[in-house]
Amino acid sequence: MENQSIAQKLEALVKLQSIDTELDELKKLRGDLPDEVQDLEDEIEGYKTRLTRHEAELKEIEEGNKKYKENIKEAEKLIKKYSEQQKNVRNNREFDAITKEVELQELEIQICEKKIKEGKDSITQKKDEIEKTTTLIKERGDHLDNKKKELNDIMAESHEEEKKLLTEREKATKKIEEKLLKYYERLRGSLSNGLAVVRVVRGAAEGCNIVIPPQKIAEIREKKKIVIDEHSGRILADVDMDSLDEGDKPKAAKTAVTIVPNRRKKVE
Repeated sequence: MENQSIAQKLEALVKLQSIDTELDELKKLRGDLPDEVQDLEDEIEGYKTRLTRHEAELKEIEEGNKKYKENIKEAEKLIKKYSEQQKNVRNNREFDAITKEVELQELEIQICEKKIKEGKDSITQKKDEIEKTTTLIKERGDHLDNKKKELNDIMAESHEEEKKLLTEREKATKKIEEKLLKYYERLRGSLSNGLAVVRVVRGAAEGCNIVIPPQKIAEIREKKKIVIDEHSGRILADVDMDSLDEGDKPKAAKTAVTIVPNRRKKVE
């Protein structure tokens, strides 16, 4: 690879660009499907997280209501106990104290009943939210399955071709020196059309349509050095001479003509 000429390096880059362009075309066939599939998967994951949260909150509310019901039963037992004690009081002071305890337990029952009612309302709301979220997961899941099938069908059609191109690409990259390959990869990633190695067509670099001066066109044709378009950073690999205007074509060097003056013969 170290002994490669500039022309060979450019040829290897052109080959790699050609393979990458074909791979880009295959990816275009998929359109936005890969992104749509990813978005749907993320959306469904978000709904599942929401569903898990709703279910945890529902369980917490139900356990709270269960606890309030147990508190009511306990308060009712105490009221019954205090009512029995009131029958055996010895003075008004004991009677009033027990009456106060009964009132406290009755208040506890009222608070628990209120909490249970609020809990039931929350349970109804949570169940509605769980049902809606479950429906959304089902609907988006069905949509995801359709999108995945559509994507898989497209990928199945181009699978062999893509596999072949990737194999060719791996071979092509081995023919390019590491520094040049890194530049190419970085440049391709920064360009919307992925064209890092281009020709000069109609006097301009393909992909950006920046006019190239005739002198630089001559350098590109000579292939004695790798010429970079100063505007886009693209590697200018070749020139389509047929597309150039006569005025833009590099002028061939003129051959010097020596004019020998006529000499008259001496008349003897």
